[in-house]
Amino acid sequence: MRFRVQLPAYAGPLDLLLYLVRRNELDVLDIPIAVVADQYLEILGVIEQIDVDAVGDFLEMATRLMEIKSRMMLPRQDEPVEEDAIDDPRTGLVERLLEYRRFKDAAEALDEQSRQWSQRFARRVNDLDANPQSPAEQPIAEVELWDLVSAFARVIRDNAPARTTQIRYDDTPIETHMDRIFERLQHVPRLAFEDLFTAGMNRAQMVGIFLAILELVRRRGVRVEQDGLFGEIWVLAPSRLAAAA
Repeated sequence: MRFRVQLPAYAGPLDLLLYLVRRNELDVLDIPIAVVADQYLEILGVIEQIDVDAVGDFLEMATRLMEIKSRMMLPRQDEPVEEDAIDDPRTGLVERLLEYRRFKDAAEALDEQSRQWSQRFARRVNDLDANPQSPAEQPIAEVELWDLVSAFARVIRDNAPARTTQIRYDDTPIETHMDRIFERLQHVPRLAFEDLFTAGMNRAQMVGIFLAILELVRRRGVRVEQDGLFGEIWVLAPSRLAAAA
């Protein structure tokens, strides 16, 4: 089963870079490239595991970040402050990021306005699903795709097996992992994201479970929420949201 990292709120490398700036509460005009580049490369490693075909654009941005990082580490000659500011290697990247943020913020504002208008004006056609869901069962916007990818990067790092010369494969269908996760949620109100992965799992098994979670979220079979910034991410079955509240 193929799974592309592509959701309505996702737009590629700049989206990931903006997420890292916001998560670290950084000044977009003075980004500490060394910090952002290291985190970017960590998440890039996860994207490579999920879908190799989607890595191209991300690799281009990673190369750009490493180039800027290298240039900023080079010793500089004594130059006027004004000239240093002009020659800041981050300038081009910052301009692209600011432009992207303006478009993203405008898109989010229009989306919010659309939601408000949909509550004020009657629909002219019936375009609802056959089995509409209540608002309480809708996905939480605060938990972005990148929150899940970042959490999975920590899982891979913390559960990295000892170096071995044997390559282990796991052919378990994604649907099987989905069934197992959903079955566990029939007995508990919610599951911690990291508890879905156990010590000793090989990389292929962990990727399979992660893809199963993404697919369940896409199908609205489960919902994810987070206890604040950098907090634990929880996976809940929609039918048990009230019990978990």
